[in-house]
Amino acid sequence: MLNRRKLLAYMAGTSGTILLSQCNRKTISQAPAMPNTHISQDGFLSVDMVAQEMPMQFGRNRLMQWGYNGQIPGPRLEARPGDTIKINFQNQLPQTSNLHYHGLHIPPTGTADNVFISVPPGEQFSYEFTLPENHPAVTSWYHPHYHGQVAEQVFKGLAGLLIVRGELDEIPEIKAASEDFLVLQDFTANRNSNLSHGAIMLGREGELVTVNGKIKPEFSIPAQGLLRLHLLNASSSRFYRLSLDEHPFYLIATDGGAISEPVELTELLLAPGERVQVLIQGDRPPSQYRLLSLPYDRGTVGMMGHMRLSSSSNQTQAISTFNYTEPVTPIPLPKTLIPIQPLPEPQTLRQFTLNHGMTPGMGMVFLINDRVFNHQRIDVRVKLNQIEDWEIINPEGMDHPFHIHLNSFQVISRNQTPEPLLAWKDVVNVRRGETVRLRIQYQDFIGKTVYHCHILDHEDQGMMGMLEIV
Repeated sequence: MLNRRKLLAYMAGTSGTILLSQCNRKTISQAPAMPNTHISQDGFLSVDMVAQEMPMQFGRNRLMQWGYNGQIPGPRLEARPGDTIKINFQNQLPQTSNLHYHGLHIPPTGTADNVFISVPPGEQFSYEFTLPENHPAVTSWYHPHYHGQVAEQVFKGLAGLLIVRGELDEIPEIKAASEDFLVLQDFTANRNSNLSHGAIMLGREGELVTVNGKIKPEFSIPAQGLLRLHLLNASSSRFYRLSLDEHPFYLIATDGGAISEPVELTELLLAPGERVQVLIQGDRPPSQYRLLSLPYDRGTVGMMGHMRLSSSSNQTQAISTFNYTEPVTPIPLPKTLIPIQPLPEPQTLRQFTLNHGMTPGMGMVFLINDRVFNHQRIDVRVKLNQIEDWEIINPEGMDHPFHIHLNSFQVISRNQTPEPLLAWKDVVNVRRGETVRLRIQYQDFIGKTVYHCHILDHEDQGMMGMLEIV
């Protein structure tokens, strides 16, 4: 097992360790919301997915939100490699929308992960695609990707899990573990005024932090057993720096699937769009333990440095609680998981500088290599199966989580310091003043897709590029 000290900075972005303490504070008693689950049968999964406005109760706040099939988060979908998935998407929103299958390795064209599809209000579109036979077991998700309105639509609640089962699920210790899914989202109760210009420039955050659409839901840890958690940051801008009272996390998978062996961590940092899978051992005294969202300062916009992030992201708050259940037969941690081979040396090196500026007629915009997004312009053209290194350069005063569609990548270094963990990622947080080098191979599919900042207001305001695989 890898040593957690070497990886604390990697996952948490902080140099200090966290003092874990038990606390028996009372919380709002709520069962965790369990979204409807649709599981493929005989190699096929067919789902009607309706995007609609609906009332939601968040603690004492009753708000009008947007969700899929009348729920937030949307239904959980589960499939296996080789399965065919058909989603009949119906748009009952007042805005044009579509679906992006974030984390799936499927074609970027036709009826698959085609983010250039537009589904106007009152219209529908049938997505259909087949997962490759060698698709890894991953925690992926679906959300809107209609450029210019992504942040608003995700911030109103449009997101859901899409789980691909596979080899990782068959490891005996993981197969024997209990399992839960945590979708982290934030919302605002203030619907009477528009978001300020500063809030949009920084990336909108809400004061209501939810887990599976609930305020402080409760989960169970089997005494002596293992709990497997799938964690998704489905917020449009908020980062989650997480710790669990008196319990380390044992990381077993990142965005693109399993790592080689469990990694012990005292805390996790999830940038918008990131997913992880962790194990928790039920080896503490039976009690109630808090899952904490710890302060994280993601910075300011340089030209508007007087604007700080809302205080909600700089306060420690309990976002859920975990209670021990009756003892089970002891389950050890797995010693090994799924081997990862490092990608070979690259054939090409590219550089991408993340910045912002003023554009005539558009005002403040976010840029990649001094260009605002234009879907009619190809920014990068790559060859199928080519291996490339991308250097993502962030001279800005705030973090930018960088996402590439279609293919996962390996992070090679940060500011020329080798990355300690070999893992498959599709979102990497590029901290302010940092240069991240990643390595990627464009496999299996040709066509046009995108790369962008996953602070979705930044994406909507231009921090996105067009990628064509030929």
